[in-house]
Amino acid sequence: MIKSPVRRATPALAVVLALAAAGFTSAAQPQATAPATGPTLKAALTGAAEKPTPGDPKGSGAVTLHVDDAGKQVCYELEVKGIAPATVAHIHQAPPAESGPPLAVLKAPGADGKSSGCVEAGPILRKGLTDNPSAYYVNVHNAEYKNGALRGQLRR
Repeated sequence: MIKSPVRRATPALAVVLALAAAGFTSAAQPQATAPATGPTLKAALTGAAEKPTPGDPKGSGAVTLHVDDAGKQVCYELEVKGIAPATVAHIHQAPPAESGPPLAVLKAPGADGKSSGCVEAGPILRKGLTDNPSAYYVNVHNAEYKNGALRGQLRR
């Protein structure tokens, strides 16, 4: 009699294989990012929009924010060009003609002018961005324009 090299699966292995076939994965494996559960907001960034004094007149950029209520965060894609290296970027609250306090720190764009990521955002910030995005802006700072090189008021 010839023995088959194929062995029968143990009950535990059978459960693992069934879960894997159904799309369940262990926490150690990378998971796909859940879609944002709130609005997507955008802004064009210019030096002229920076207040109270204008920023870099040669610079420009764009930002897209995704409000993620389920993840309690705001995710972003930020791109700038025509400015000296960025040192920091923020989400602020203030109307277009005023400056306001920073509410969230974003990663400064790198040498390629881009940055992206997600930052924790409390319920008040997430609700404000969702209910009244034009009351918030994103700006990018650098050594030459410490108060802001570029700014853009958010909109849907």
